[in-house]
Amino acid sequence: MERNFGCVATDLDGTLLRSDLTVSERTVQALRAASAAGMLVALVTGRPVRWLRRVYDHLGVLYPAVCANGAVVYDPEADRALHVNPLAPAVLAEVCQRLRAAVPTSRFAVEIEDGRVLWHEVDYPLRWDTDDPAVRPVTSLAELTSVTAVKLLVRAGERDPDEFTSLVAQCVAGLAEATHSSASGLVEISAAGVTKAAGLAWLCERHGVAAADVVAFGDMPNDLPMLAWAGHGVAVANAHPAVLAAADEVTGSNDEDGVAGYLERLPAASGSTS
Repeated sequence: MERNFGCVATDLDGTLLRSDLTVSERTVQALRAASAAGMLVALVTGRPVRWLRRVYDHLGVLYPAVCANGAVVYDPEADRALHVNPLAPAVLAEVCQRLRAAVPTSRFAVEIEDGRVLWHEVDYPLRWDTDDPAVRPVTSLAELTSVTAVKLLVRAGERDPDEFTSLVAQCVAGLAEATHSSASGLVEISAAGVTKAAGLAWLCERHGVAAADVVAFGDMPNDLPMLAWAGHGVAVANAHPAVLAAADEVTGSNDEDGVAGYLERLPAASGSTS
């Protein structure tokens, strides 16, 4: 590997994190070496801000993060959002109306307050955060759509995630972006034009890094815009078939520390010269 990069952008779940949601010491050291070599290290995730603390505890370094699939650019050192691109209440209401009409079993939740709080319909099936005081039910869909949200979540029972995402995308075309990052049938909806690529582009511009100088790592469909935007897109071996097909290169799986293995071959991070 002879190429140097100005930014290392990596997804978290299924990419940087192992299946047990930990970060290996090898990965910690590889990211630190990249940062010490002058590269901007950016965490680019579908996760909300409130889910990042444990990751930072593993990493030991407060790298900037692009959260909620690009809707929030987060400065962990100051614990504040640098840039937010949310769904407006009117758009939220229209999207939910369209989806409820097309799929009557649709149930919704919204990430609000820059992703620090989640509101959900009473019968929205929570899979995580069941004991988190920042997560609470609302009395009606009208209340749910009364605030700006960095992300809308929709479930409609057990569904094929690719097929359901395609259906949702058709329903919200022109209003919002739809994607997914899990196998559970959860679809994630952002404001029109908001993707991981858009959020990362904002962060890189702030740091003076061109898209051509970015290496990005991912595993799921919500990573596709980022991998296409970056100068070099790398899929981990366990990635979704669409990601494997779109990537410029494939590295080892998340459980094999694929991101670390790739970074260790970069001359700047390894300390070698090209």
